[in-house]
Parts: sequence; structure tokens; C-alpha cells
Amino acid sequence: MSKPEIRQSQLITTFGPGSMLDLPQYSVLVGGLDFWNFRQGGDIITETRLASKVRNVLQKEQVELRAPPQKNETFEERERLVTVFQFPEYFVTQDTLPNNLPYHARSRRLVHRHALAKGRTWKDEDRQNRTVVPIRFVRACPKGHIGDINWKEFVHHGPSTCSRELWIDEVGTSGDLSDVWIRCGCNARRRVSEASQIETLALGRCDGNRPWLGVYSREDCNQPNRLLIRTASNSYFPQILSVISIPEPVDEAVLAVDELWEKGLSNVQSQEALAFFRQFNASGAQRLSSFDDARVWEAIQSKRNNGLTSTNITIKELEMQTLNSVSDELGTDTPHGDFFARSLPEKEWKSDLTRAVSRVVLVHRLREVSALVGFTRFEAMSPDVNGELDLDVQRAALGLNVDWVPAYENRGEGVFLSFNPDAIHRWLANEAVIRRGRALQEGFQHWLNEHPNSRRTFPGVPYYLLHSLSHILISAVSLECGYPASSIKERIYCSPNAYGILLYTSSPDAEGTLGGLVETGRALREHLRNALDYIKLCSNDPVCSQHEMESAHDTRYLVGAACHGCLLISETSCEQHNNFLDRALVVPTLETTDAAFFGA
Repeated sequence: MSKPEIRQSQLITTFGPGSMLDLPQYSVLVGGLDFWNFRQGGDIITETRLASKVRNVLQKEQVELRAPPQKNETFEERERLVTVFQFPEYFVTQDTLPNNLPYHARSRRLVHRHALAKGRTWKDEDRQNRTVVPIRFVRACPKGHIGDINWKEFVHHGPSTCSRELWIDEVGTSGDLSDVWIRCGCNARRRVSEASQIETLALGRCDGNRPWLGVYSREDCNQPNRLLIRTASNSYFPQILSVISIPEPVDEAVLAVDELWEKGLSNVQSQEALAFFRQFNASGAQRLSSFDDARVWEAIQSKRNNGLTSTNITIKELEMQTLNSVSDELGTDTPHGDFFARSLPEKEWKSDLTRAVSRVVLVHRLREVSALVGFTRFEAMSPDVNGELDLDVQRAALGLNVDWVPAYENRGEGVFLSFNPDAIHRWLANEAVIRRGRALQEGFQHWLNEHPNSRRTFPGVPYYLLHSLSHILISAVSLECGYPASSIKERIYCSPNAYGILLYTSSPDAEGTLGGLVETGRALREHLRNALDYIKLCSNDPVCSQHEMESAHDTRYLVGAACHGCLLISETSCEQHNNFLDRALVVPTLETTDAAFFGA
């Protein structure tokens, strides 16, 4: 049988190291980076800004970005591009076996892989071959450790010398955990639902097992084990950093430092030493006369960091600065260029409806590079609203000694809208907006109380506004731009003095550069008008508009007036998994009429 294949990007977004994958005959755990085979060397992806952020996150001096291995013409069947490990090691028979129980139950045998024949079958007491499937229950901990449940100890409530056979009984029709029992041949039995009670330590404490990194990869851990269902969505959350490859704005201080680098400036090791350079180098002092010492020192550090600006600047801040710096054109208009953008003249998009928009930039070509830096289980630790990962998060390792991380690049196009900060600040001062913001923050606090281990922070009311507007624009432009809404992605830029939305699409091939999104920028007035008209009423109104963020009945704490009838879109498009949305901040709703940015 030929080896199964998945796309390169799936090895980063879905099936990275440590994830579980169901194959036709097996369930496996994808191996760590030490078990990836680059037969002819992986393609190195060059993206200096992303590489710097990855090094900062992983606390490494040198980390490469490398495309995952891929099959080529010289690939042979015996080769493994990515090694996987069989997991879990416990199986259940597919056939229901007869039992003599005093209660009605569908009983199947629970067997270890060591009891299986080579044909992936198990012989019962009558020498009949029984097909088996991997059990769906395993144990894990928030640090990413994972392993098989010791079912013998579980059913006997602790260590036991019993050697009788194990069964899994289903007494109901729903498949609910409370209807599933593990039973021993000695008649000891226990509900699987008890395994989900963390406080009782029903599954014991974690032994630090990291099977995706090999046999000798355990690490110290003493956290309570948690029940994990293999195919559940909380079994694997990849941590991905993504940047748009854009040229940094031209900086005159950087140019001056470049000119003087070989003329003695490379020897300056501190900001205080700049005074001596200015004193003893007259021509250099004249060239630097327009800049203070702090600015020159920042440019020197940028030079030493391979052209990067200070690491204090976030991923999105630099992108926002560059997009806002497009006066006419920026980048190179070539078929395989990384970035090319044009500023759209105001006369083509300015109207009463767009009076808060300060700039429209048509991004004809862009390159998106994404890298996997780790993963978590049970709780997603995704980038914050600024595109940054929390450095204090304990992420599961991709390898024993990581000197490279898997990455991929896509190319595409987009349209960028920049908003006037003064207009947003005036809107934020309205009493109705303040009240609405207070309610949104209360909802966020309720969510935080239920997720005490989360490091999320409240993104602020302007983010709710821009994020909601981005979603309705995606829905509106997808009707005419030629791309489905699920392939249009967003980047929200929200800082105290800079606000913007980038809608873009990208793919590994030419489909990402067909020009449809660029054309929607030229018709911004029409698309914005249609989007606002569409969103004023929701098919779920008045229930949608009357949703209370702090309500414990539906537990949608992170959204206001938002549902699948209005604001929610495909999660492949949304950078925050359909959280932090509120239609009432964009347009008047049946319940809230006075907090809208685009008033009646």
C-alpha cells in the first residue's frame, strides 16, 4: 500500500509534530522535526522579520525557516518523508461480542496492540478473527504530553495484579461518556465519564511522555492527567506566526548609518559612545546632524540585526507603518515580486459614507509567510491582536533540538483601508459607546473566569469595531470579487493612533493573484454601502441584537450582537476564531441604536 499523503501546508496548520492523524488502517502521532527526512535538503524560506520573531519566541540564536519535505520523482516506497508513530496502543473490536451481563449493553473487547496479529486483527477465544479500531480515549496534560490510559489501573481505582480481560460496554444509544463503561473480567467496572473529573485524579498524574519526540524524550511533569478524545478539536492547537512580506519604510537615519558604517560607525558599541564619534569624525557628525543619538543608536542596532528594526515593534505595527507610507507606489511590479501596492486617489473612493477612511491602498502583490513554533492542547494560545505570541506560554516542543521550524509561503493580493484616528477617538468618547464597551468588557471577564489559565487580554472597543466591519466587508465583496468568502483573510491593525483593515487572499499558485480584490477597492463606496445595508437586520433578530455578553445561558461571552446570520464567517478567514465581534458598534440594531460608528 502506498504511503498516505497530505499537503505541505497541512504539516503546519493541522497535522504538525505532536498531532494525531487517522489513516485508513491506523491512528498515528506525527513525529517531531528530528524525524522529518529532507532527502535533498529542505527549501529555505527567506523572511528576515519572521525569522527574528521566531528566534525571539524560541529563545534561540539561530533558527531557519524551512518548507516541509515533499514527494518528488525520485521518491521510493521505502522512504519516509515524515515518520509517524502508532498511537494509541489500545484497540477495541468492531464487532459486538456476546456477554452474560445482567444489564443490556453492547460489549466489545479492549485489547493492547501486542495482542494483535499481523493482519491488524485480534483472535477471540474461539479463534475467530475480529477487526479492531483504535480506542478514542487517551490521556494528556496542558503541557502537550500525551499517552495511553492505563485502563487496568483505571477500572480498579489504582494499581492491581488482576490479569483478566478488559471490555468496553455501551449501555445507551447516545455515546455519552456517562453511558460508556470500562469493565474487567473480574466484574470491576467504572464509567468513562469519571476520567474527565480532573480533581479526583482518576487518570493519575502526568509522566511527561512525549512520544512524538521518540522513546527517550520524557520530561518532568506532575500535572493531573486529563481525558482527551483523539478527534476532538482541543487535542491540538498549532501556534503559528504569520507576516506579510513588505518593504520597510525608507528611513533616512538608516541610510546615514549605512553610509558611515565602514567609516568608523561599526565600532560604536553604545549610545554614549556616539558623542565621541561625533566629536572626532567631522564629516560623520555633519551627516548625522539631523538625528539625535537615540535615533542613530536604534539604526545601528537595526544594522547589526541584519536590517531589522527594534524587536520591540510588533509584527502588525511595522506592516501598518509601511502600508500607510504608500504615497503613490511601493514595491516592484514584477510577475514574481513579493510586494507591490498603489495608493488609490481619494476622488475614486471618498464620500460621506467613507469620510472616516483616510487611505485606500490596492495591494497588487503580496507574500504571506507562516511558521509553526509550537503547539498546545486543551487551550488555544494563538497570537494576540498585534500578531505576537506570549513569550511566557509553555508550548510543547516540535523537536529535541530545534534549529529550524516548518514554514510555508503563499502569494496573493489585497486591499487596505486606513481609518482616521481622530474619527475613532471622537466616536469612543460617546456615552453610548462607553456603555457598550463596558458591557463587552464584562462579557470578556466572565469568559476569563471560566478560563483561568488563559493569557488573553481585552482587545478594546476599536478592535471590536474594525473586526466586525472586516467581516461584513468580506461577506459583501465575496459576491463580486471572484473569490469565495472562505478564501479571503483579514488582518486587523489596531493601536492607539493607527487603525486599519487588510483584506487579502493568498495561495501557493496563481489563483491568489487574479486581481479580484484589487478591483473591489476601486468600488469601495458601493461595497461598503451594500455591506452596511445587509448588516442592519439579521435573520436571527431580535434574538441576535438582544444578546447579553454576560449571559450564562448561551455562554457567548466574547461576542455582542453577532451570529451565523450576520457576522460569523469561516474560521479560515478570521484571525480571532470568530471572537470579539459586535454588530451594534457598526450599525444601529433593534436593541442598541446609539453606539454605531456608521449611525443612521
